Amino acid sequence: MRWHKRLLVAGVTGAVALTASACAGGQVRGADKTPRPSASSGSSAPAAAQANEATFVYAPNLDVVTDWDPATSYSNENIAMANIYESLTRYNTETKKPEPRLATEWSSAADGKEWTFKLRQGVKFHSGKELNADAAKAAIERTMKLKGGPAYIWDSVKTIEAPDASTLKFTLKYATPLDLIASSGYAAYIYDADAVEQAKDGEGDAGTGPYTIDAWNKGKETELTLKAFDDYWGGWTPEKYRKVAFRVTPELTTAWQLLQNGEVSFVQRLNPQLFDKAGATSGVQTTQTASFQNLLLLFNTGNGPLKDVNVRKAIQLALDYDGLAAALKGAGVKSSGLVPQGLLGYSAEQAPAQNLEEAARLLSMADYGPDLNELKLTLTYAQGDADQQLMVTILSSALKKLNVTLQAKPLQWNAQWDQGKAKKQDIFVMYWYPDYADAYSWFLNVFRSSEKPEFNLSYLNNPEIDKAIDALPELTATDRDKAEQSYADLQKKILQDEAAAAVPYVQTYQRALSAKVEGYVDNPAYPNVVFFYDLKPAG
Repeated sequence: MRWHKRLLVAGVTGAVALTASACAGGQVRGADKTPRPSASSGSSAPAAAQANEATFVYAPNLDVVTDWDPATSYSNENIAMANIYESLTRYNTETKKPEPRLATEWSSAADGKEWTFKLRQGVKFHSGKELNADAAKAAIERTMKLKGGPAYIWDSVKTIEAPDASTLKFTLKYATPLDLIASSGYAAYIYDADAVEQAKDGEGDAGTGPYTIDAWNKGKETELTLKAFDDYWGGWTPEKYRKVAFRVTPELTTAWQLLQNGEVSFVQRLNPQLFDKAGATSGVQTTQTASFQNLLLLFNTGNGPLKDVNVRKAIQLALDYDGLAAALKGAGVKSSGLVPQGLLGYSAEQAPAQNLEEAARLLSMADYGPDLNELKLTLTYAQGDADQQLMVTILSSALKKLNVTLQAKPLQWNAQWDQGKAKKQDIFVMYWYPDYADAYSWFLNVFRSSEKPEFNLSYLNNPEIDKAIDALPELTATDRDKAEQSYADLQKKILQDEAAAAVPYVQTYQRALSAKVEGYVDNPAYPNVVFFYDLKPAG
């Protein structure tokens, strides 16, 4: 659907290509959580240094923006939002602790049921308004009121007070690590609540981050461009990237060619063959980082042939998990349960395994399988994702041996999600990663019952599971051993008893970027986000 619009963005793309090749870069994520110097504090850069006029070009494989509201945003736009908006804290995966962002310090009392945050001074919203405690309070309360998908992060909050202009005080219903929650990649943003209603359609924004919206061209190849916010509290030094463009490139081979040509600065994902090639290519650098992101095959438990739990179990058993992990060649590791290693709830004892004989037996109970009726299943997955495509190929091959035909269709995210919310497929394939460094979101958002599907695209409806999910936050804060056991029990109920999903692998982040960029450190707590402000041209 994008091909016929290429000419419409040719001028923009050409300009981007020139500036990117002049000083292409790519790095980001690296969450340096230390407070930034104010604009008036000076810098080590020479006063006469020439400003960096290059555009940092990020090449995502999917459309960027589905929702511009920082209160309800819960999809791909995090790669832009994390540079436009900021939260009270930001998670550092090296120290495994939240560090200062818009809050400079914080403390807890009353056994974790009271939290006090001190706000950074001299911060301006892009609207021109000064950040103070009343403004931060209004933003969080609006997010809670709208009850968007990610707003659950504030469920523990009973009241918020602003005793003075620089102090936020939270009283909680139950003990929760609020400093960690406040580092969430979604719904934790502090924004100008008075201006945000006018900024919903990309006509502006209400953030405090280093970048602000320059232009949004929905559906075009260069979908979104950002520019520096001159009054950013961290200040600007000449070498920093003041321009950012998101150039949507569904095909990996095209993204790779653009990177080699200097037309893009950062490719978030390459297939194993191209990643190996990138590592040996002059002018390109690569990074590889273990992630908290896994692939989910969500089975339609509500209607169609997969309403039968035995059929769902058969599909689970059909996939060659070890073969897929080997074929990924380092781009992913075999999963074990829903929770990736490194998070509370990880269980090394729940690794799946292929068993075609048992799969055939289970299918036969529903009159499907070899020498019985053919079973046809529909599956949707992300267009342009080579790893998902590889998984589909391996699963299709295995299912053919069982007289099961898999009708798989790659789609852009918005189209795939629309089908999922309408319950129009048997298997929905998507990645999931935590909103903050905790496993809770897999259970609350993906497997808790809901009348209106959002991300719970297995449509599972189990009150017993719901009750256990609802108890997780307080249990995590008060008794980690019991929380660990509850996570293990829930994974057995969801994956083994209900067979609501299959979890093939945990992704390994393999990035390719221009060698002309310094400062990139991948932060798996913010998947696929590049913190552009942390980067500079090499040399």
